[in-house]
Amino acid sequence: MNFAKVLLIVICSLLSELAHAEKITIAAASDLKFAMDEIVSSFKQANPDEQIDVAYGSSGNFNTQIQQGAPFDLFFSADIGFPRELVQNGLAASAVKPYALGRIVLWSASLDATKMTLSSLTDPSITRIAIANPKHAPYGKRAEEALRASGLWEAIEPKLVYGENIVQTTQFVQTGNAQIGIIALSLAGNPELSQKGGYWLIPDNLHEPLEQGFIITKRAENNALARRFADYMLSSPVRLVMSKYGFVLPSEVAGK
Repeated sequence: MNFAKVLLIVICSLLSELAHAEKITIAAASDLKFAMDEIVSSFKQANPDEQIDVAYGSSGNFNTQIQQGAPFDLFFSADIGFPRELVQNGLAASAVKPYALGRIVLWSASLDATKMTLSSLTDPSITRIAIANPKHAPYGKRAEEALRASGLWEAIEPKLVYGENIVQTTQFVQTGNAQIGIIALSLAGNPELSQKGGYWLIPDNLHEPLEQGFIITKRAENNALARRFADYMLSSPVRLVMSKYGFVLPSEVAGK
């Protein structure tokens, strides 16, 4: 067999492997940043030939983008209502799967948030408080609910700076553009942030539950990799990762 034939066989083999390699693009709520990075890394160790891209942002914006045809194969939302809406609109290829309950905390890189409560935010020395935009970010909605339930919204609203999502909100506090923020426990508990400051867990009776869920989108109806990753998200190893990052596991997940 001459060199040209050998080369042709090698090229055909490579093309065949590429043809069988699968790819998914995930839209994930920003509170999943640290946990999802670890989950995807673990999944790819067992599936090294598969390509998984993850975009992080606000759940409300992703919901709108998917309805407008954005090319996402799975959608992980910090508000389970958004994927339920996509199911109702015929834009999902699976039922909604609950995967976690989120919690909100006070966190600061410059103040000792462990000794604070929401009422501390009325202190005149605190002039800039970061929350995610309540119009489209579930964590921002819950922050507003907690402040209103505490009777503090009117006093604190003039001090608020709004992040596009919970990661940007956290960055405002990290960089000093806000002295303190109401952010996700899943971010505040990460070593990257916990070394810079502690947090105070906001009582969950002050806001509606941050019930989170995901779907396979209609676009990925015939994508086997999307279904394998969806199954993996409900597995025991992933439950351990989610718990590590401060997510509460709903009974629908924990019971599997």
